[in-house]
Amino acid sequence: MTSVVESPAPTHTRSGSVLPAMSVCTALVVGFVAAINLAVPKLAASSLQPSSSDLLWIVDAYVVIFACLVIPAGAVGDKLGRKGTLLAGLAIFAAGAAASAVAPNVAVMLAGRAVTGLGAACVLPNCVGILLHATAPERRAHALAVWAAASGIGGVVGNLGGGAVLTAGCWRLLFTAVAVIAVGCLLWARRTVQRSARHERSLDVPGTLLFVAAVVVLLAGIIQGPEQGWASAVVLAAFACSVVLGLCWVLVELRVDHPMLDPRLFRSRTLSAAGAGMALTFFGNFGLFYVNASLLQYGHGFSVLQTGLGIIPMTVPLLVGTRYVPALIRRAGVPRTLSAAFSLTSAGLLVLAFAADRPYPVYAAGLVVIGLGIMLAAPCLTAQIASAVPVERAGIAGGLQSATRELGSALGVAVVGTVLTAGFTRHLPQTLSAHRPAPHTVQEALALAPTDHQAITQAFTDGATTALRAAALIVFLVGAVVVTATRRPGRSA
Repeated sequence: MTSVVESPAPTHTRSGSVLPAMSVCTALVVGFVAAINLAVPKLAASSLQPSSSDLLWIVDAYVVIFACLVIPAGAVGDKLGRKGTLLAGLAIFAAGAAASAVAPNVAVMLAGRAVTGLGAACVLPNCVGILLHATAPERRAHALAVWAAASGIGGVVGNLGGGAVLTAGCWRLLFTAVAVIAVGCLLWARRTVQRSARHERSLDVPGTLLFVAAVVVLLAGIIQGPEQGWASAVVLAAFACSVVLGLCWVLVELRVDHPMLDPRLFRSRTLSAAGAGMALTFFGNFGLFYVNASLLQYGHGFSVLQTGLGIIPMTVPLLVGTRYVPALIRRAGVPRTLSAAFSLTSAGLLVLAFAADRPYPVYAAGLVVIGLGIMLAAPCLTAQIASAVPVERAGIAGGLQSATRELGSALGVAVVGTVLTAGFTRHLPQTLSAHRPAPHTVQEALALAPTDHQAITQAFTDGATTALRAAALIVFLVGAVVVTATRRPGRSA
């Protein structure tokens, strides 16, 4: 039996102030994933002098550490207290961003990014646990819907805020601003969040280490796939190691008294389908973000700030319609809601593919349709995951949501990036496509043939169109599988 060593009775009188605080904390750590992509051109031209591989890991070090530690950090919050873990996470997040802001070289920058990822891992899952503790049962569906909307809006906020800051100053200003906001969130959370019960559970060190190793190797393979080739020895070895480590993790978790994450939970079809659905939702979301910034700049001639503003139409459904989603789910049911969500997301991606070189209002319409899909999917899937995990393990529930989201985001960037690069090189002028190695980015192509600007940007637009169509097809097909799973009677863990 798990005994509670600190058990203040849950009080719900302050949930109205906790919800906005947790939503802002969530938007901050999710938005930082998107914001850093806008800083890549300035980082490439900076005194850090990063290589292309360095740039890749400056972007992805945060995601890798974030994704592999988010479930363990949820477990730590369940044991040691969610408020304390959240506040520690915000402090670590701010420190990592500050270190990156003053980084004199790539090594310090990468260390700062890794520390920031550790802080984010402590923040996100415990936001869910805190919300579940602070909110009365009859209001939890609404609170989780708002939190899910904040996680969806976070990427847009990162694009918009990052664009504004980078327009006003250099890349160091972006990291400074993030550190300052994190400190503000820490003070806000310290004031509004009440302490929740701590549960006397031994920390599962072997299971945690195996889980972290499996996720790190898996993400490393996904990230290196577009660069090294999906059939390369490095990538295949990474995937094979991930499978072996994953099997070892399952065997260890089945033998310990208090596993970090009990594999038997996934006997629940509800949990498995919801996790896959969450990954798919953010596959489409961050696949779009990967293409969107460059497509608006090259295809529509937008500045960095205009690019950040250009994504705003996607937030309109999330801001306006989220409050109605819980009632809609109760009336229509989970399968119909998810069917509509994935169909809308897929249709929106197809509209963007069609509108790649069309007037911006057509493009904006596609963003609104995608926003409708996320508006329906995120609250529904969040509630499904939360309901499938015991309430005393709310930190683990938050970790599962966060981990599946980050895995889906990494896959979206990797798969869409691979298709985009292949399409781009295929449509380049013959003099450039025959060059060895062939240029993989617009900047590389322009450096080789500055007079072919129009043909190069058109090649990028063609590649982006192909990538968006591929993402739309994947969302539609995998979404159909997820919906089918939710229609069948679930098996309890």
